Amino acid sequence: MSVRKVTVATLAGLKARNEKAVFVTAYDYPTATFADRAGVDMILVGDSAAMTMLGLPSTLQIGLDEMLVFIRAVTRAAQHAFVIGDLPFLSYQPSDETAIRSAGAFVAAGCDAVKCEGGARVAQRVRAMVDAGIAVMGHLGLTPQNLGQLGGYRVQGKSLAAAERLLRDAEALERAGVFAILLEAVPAETAAFVRERLGVLVYGIGAGPHVDGQLVISHDMLGNFVGDISPRFVKRYAEVGTNVERAFREYASDVRAGVFPGPEHCYPIDPADESLIRAARQTRKARPAARSVPAVEARP
Repeated sequence: MSVRKVTVATLAGLKARNEKAVFVTAYDYPTATFADRAGVDMILVGDSAAMTMLGLPSTLQIGLDEMLVFIRAVTRAAQHAFVIGDLPFLSYQPSDETAIRSAGAFVAAGCDAVKCEGGARVAQRVRAMVDAGIAVMGHLGLTPQNLGQLGGYRVQGKSLAAAERLLRDAEALERAGVFAILLEAVPAETAAFVRERLGVLVYGIGAGPHVDGQLVISHDMLGNFVGDISPRFVKRYAEVGTNVERAFREYASDVRAGVFPGPEHCYPIDPADESLIRAARQTRKARPAARSVPAVEARP
């Protein structure tokens, strides 16, 4: 039975029926497979892979080639979900041509859309990608690629003036042709303020319930992120990291105690062949070791 692929039209239909879209990150084939089987609507191959998968301090250190490795793994797994690739830092900002080439590489690798950070100042790049036939999602609020300007991981849009600035950026992206906008780390009321004034889809990550769907970082919800960041908006659905560490400890203990592998973990052979091999082992043990002969030095 064929699986129906989620499209931009599918996502618009969810909003029309007032149904929330389910949106998670994935960076590898197994995680994307499990998410896809679970029926999630969208998978983001985020530049957060820099931190979740590579142990880097921020998203600024990951490049296009590294992202493409993760994207190819995820798109091989996603039979149902709509896959969005996160354009990394400096892969779209320098020029329209750079943006189109980077986004085109993602689409060629199997992405259904790309995502980029910023509002009015990247609208020209968004328009160039859209005009090239590429579906683009915008990203506003807390934009990790701009942490230097934002002063760190800070909630955005906490005043009416800030909410209005956020709206102006969102409207610029809408005019540029995005099919959706992701709002990160903004108060729920601010997210509702923006969403109610736009015609495009609006999703949230730490933006409250008044949006068209929710994104979470899979490592946060599964409890296997190695690092100090622990967003308050994440609900923990599993403790994968704790369970994995426990499994490794038990494995190490069994190996050191000599209880793994046991008989049940070994391949059986015919008893007659086993006896012959055992006898050959004993014969080899009984044979005296060959005496080494020192090498004769050549005379000058």
